[in-house]
Amino acid sequence: MIAELGHFALILAAFTALVQAIVPLIGAHKRWPGWMAVAEPAAGVQFIMTFASFMALTYSFVVSDFSLRLVSLNSHSLKPMLYKISGVWGNHEGSMLLWVLILTLFGATLAWFGGNLPPSLRARALAVQAWIALAFFAFILFTSNPFLRLGVPPFDGEGLNPLLQDPGLAFHPPFLYLGYVGLSMAFSFAVAALIEGRVDAAWGRWVRPWTLAAWVFLTIGIALGSWWAYYELGWGGFWFWDPVENASFMPWLLAAALVHSAIVVEKRESLKSWTILLAILAFGFSLIGTFIVRSGVITSVHAFANDPERGVFILAILAVFMGGALTLFAARASAMEAKGIFGTVSRESALVLNNILLAVACFVVFIGTIWPLISEIFFDRKLSVGAPFFNMAFTPFMVILGFILPVGAMLPWKRANLARTTKPLLPAFVLAVALAGLAWSLQSGKSLMGPVGVFLGTWLVVGSLVDVMSRTGRGSLGSRLGRLARLPRADWGKATAHSGLGVTMVGIAGLMAWESEDIRVAYIGEPFEVGAYELVLNDVNTVEGPNYISTMGDVTLLKNGEFVAELNPEKRVYPVRSMPTTEASIDYRFLRDVYVVIGDPQDDGGFTMRTYIKPLTNWIWLGCLMMSLGGVLSLSDRRYRVAAGARKAPSAGVPAE
Repeated sequence: MIAELGHFALILAAFTALVQAIVPLIGAHKRWPGWMAVAEPAAGVQFIMTFASFMALTYSFVVSDFSLRLVSLNSHSLKPMLYKISGVWGNHEGSMLLWVLILTLFGATLAWFGGNLPPSLRARALAVQAWIALAFFAFILFTSNPFLRLGVPPFDGEGLNPLLQDPGLAFHPPFLYLGYVGLSMAFSFAVAALIEGRVDAAWGRWVRPWTLAAWVFLTIGIALGSWWAYYELGWGGFWFWDPVENASFMPWLLAAALVHSAIVVEKRESLKSWTILLAILAFGFSLIGTFIVRSGVITSVHAFANDPERGVFILAILAVFMGGALTLFAARASAMEAKGIFGTVSRESALVLNNILLAVACFVVFIGTIWPLISEIFFDRKLSVGAPFFNMAFTPFMVILGFILPVGAMLPWKRANLARTTKPLLPAFVLAVALAGLAWSLQSGKSLMGPVGVFLGTWLVVGSLVDVMSRTGRGSLGSRLGRLARLPRADWGKATAHSGLGVTMVGIAGLMAWESEDIRVAYIGEPFEVGAYELVLNDVNTVEGPNYISTMGDVTLLKNGEFVAELNPEKRVYPVRSMPTTEASIDYRFLRDVYVVIGDPQDDGGFTMRTYIKPLTNWIWLGCLMMSLGGVLSLSDRRYRVAAGARKAPSAGVPAE
């Protein structure tokens, strides 16, 4: 009965979305306040109905209702409660319901807290959001219904994929979807502005917080997925340039560009056309990511489904929304004439260069991701594009971006004197060069990657500190430090996010340049050395978990004869799925990780063991955390909240011709 109520609530939400998609658009066109006002309660009802449907599905997983096909395929009565709940979105149908739930949540948030927006813009944005929701409601109801019943329910379920039975994977998809779907708000604002024929500073101020929030969620989601892959898959890597990883990374790059571009619209009323285009493309790449994950056209270990029917449906959604938005963009190009004029050396120019680097980097990742598909379709050749291509093609853009960021952040608007701007940054540059030289002299190999990463990280972190201090004015050091606490949170947010990027760059470069690896057959009681460490396999035992059987090693880690840590790598087998998983044991430290994986037993009584010494690995996720914190700090600035500074009346803009 609960499942049927959930299905009915989903249908009601779809009909509500249909009303919200049509009535407010007509009202905005006719200037009928009553019709425009329909959008607000409709958005709330749509979210409530979708939430009720999602909770009905969650209830079915929690109570192990195996009469539901989805529950029987993705749950088991012995599963821990956390994984029963995360099993709701650990499959195609449930994850799509979560996707549309978050979509309706963003629409309802705009309806509830967007009171300072011009009524016509809010009505149109909510209508566009409803059209997106309606498309995905249709996708779920016609191709991916999560409430299908089984005629003969099984005694127990088949269980969730063991790789997904992990806390990291329980929280990774919701954050990732909050980012993916959050970009729909920027898209809806862009299309609404195109319909109205008005893009001005107020529009930039309204769209920026939504984009920044989506970027923060994407950053957290990508970081959680990377961390999970690092400790769970047993490969020891944090990023594999897998197509589905790329599918989340491409919108992240464009969202970062859009956040910076919207600043120019807000401050100088320039780059209007480019910002609108970025808003369309950022959400478009989110839809492309959804297509890659669920169509099966590109092979990936992360793919949810391999169903051509679903793939065609999503491709149609992508074609309609992207094609319609880009057509409208072309028709309204004359309405987006830029007002601000700026010099070659200015903050505007630096932000344009920032946007170019991020957009081209995204395009490089996109080409590398889809090239195997193009090769197979047009040239009848099967090939794969791996990490070497992406590292070689993508890295130069990030190096240039890291180099220009501290300078660009300090340049004044409109026109600037480059020598005067860079003078305060000279100590930061000297320190960065000195530390890079130290890294070069200390490393055993002669790769430039490590020293370049140290240079960029130091340059970004110290450059951000210099930028913050430059905003405290003149006077004694004590008085300037006192002014730091009174700086706007957006300034602190920018400095924290840029510093986080620097910390991540150091972590990635250090790990890739200085990692060491050892693969051997280890014997119980016989010590062996890896780098500066000594490891001893003391014993291997069979341990029974709640829903798995584990072969667990007992490994002692020593350095210079002194105890460092006790490590317990595992190889688990889940009887329900008859599927093995590798559980690495990691000694986390600030400057390095020792990463140990146990493999299969050998005929001579030994066990295969892989040991990695991974320098600065935790700096990768520390940097991601700092970038996310920087975004949150900026969002908490009263000037950049969703409704802050918005005008009660429609602002003067450029009318459509």
